[in-house]
Amino acid sequence: MALKWYTIVVDCRDPQAQARWWAEALDWAVVYDTPDEAVAVPRYAATEEDQPVTDLDTWLRRGQGLVFVPVPEGKEVKNRLHIDLAPHTSQDRDAEIERLVDLGATRVNVGQDEADVTWTVLADPEGNEFCVLSSRDR
Repeated sequence: MALKWYTIVVDCRDPQAQARWWAEALDWAVVYDTPDEAVAVPRYAATEEDQPVTDLDTWLRRGQGLVFVPVPEGKEVKNRLHIDLAPHTSQDRDAEIERLVDLGATRVNVGQDEADVTWTVLADPEGNEFCVLSSRDR
């Protein structure tokens, strides 16, 4: 039996705004948008989204998405699960962080010692923390 990690669901006040923000941050596409749910996926997957995949190996390799759903309450504590983003070694990591801040992310401290870590903690416009790791090539 094979299960696939399909999506991460994010509770939020404004699913449409969050989906658009994350799609822009990741250069993804919003492929589904209703008052009750908005979905962002990698651009390559967006073109395949309506096509059924009958081959299990191909289906398992298809990328995950982010699903945003409305909830009435706001975020009050640090996330127990967060997304790690990493630039490629050919990218300017600091420029990517500033791009995210320009899009509306904020720098946050969740207890990390800034002098000893190789990642930067940011929060999306609704306060969900995520990290930008050091540059990677794998």
